[in-house]
Amino acid sequence: MKHLILGGARSGKSNYAEQLAQTSNKQVIYIATGSAGDDEMLERISKHQAERPRYWETIEEPILIADVLAQYASTNNYLIVDCLTLWLSNILFNTRGEYQEDIFLQQKQALLEIVPDLHTDIAFVSNEVGLGVVSVDAMTRRFVDEAGKLHQQLAKICSHVTLVTAGLPLALKH
Repeated sequence: MKHLILGGARSGKSNYAEQLAQTSNKQVIYIATGSAGDDEMLERISKHQAERPRYWETIEEPILIADVLAQYASTNNYLIVDCLTLWLSNILFNTRGEYQEDIFLQQKQALLEIVPDLHTDIAFVSNEVGLGVVSVDAMTRRFVDEAGKLHQQLAKICSHVTLVTAGLPLALKH
């Protein structure tokens, strides 16, 4: 099963993905894309790490998630990629906020190519960022556009798509 789980910030989407993994009775491989650029993000990452079961394997990879997925393509595990919007930020912009077109296109294509070949259960967690107002700055508009396009492309590939709001999952596709 390939599952795309979307929701706003603090909507409960990660918790929902983790509940699915817990009930799968499979070994969980948690692929964390967050990168600590400041103390507040470091604190968020530490909190997420502490909340996950110790027996889950965690792989921290901010950019090369297609490479990690390739290692588990034919396993009988349950993979969680959390989260795609952090990953998108990591590959779209460097630490100086400069757009990285070549890295972005390469990594996005690699992800979209590997997903159909995965023969293991996987949940992709991502922020639905296209529900608000149109931003006044070009960088944010580009991010929202690219996140929306990525979600649409993954929704076509995934067998399940769920929107989580206020901790409540709403099945969009299954």
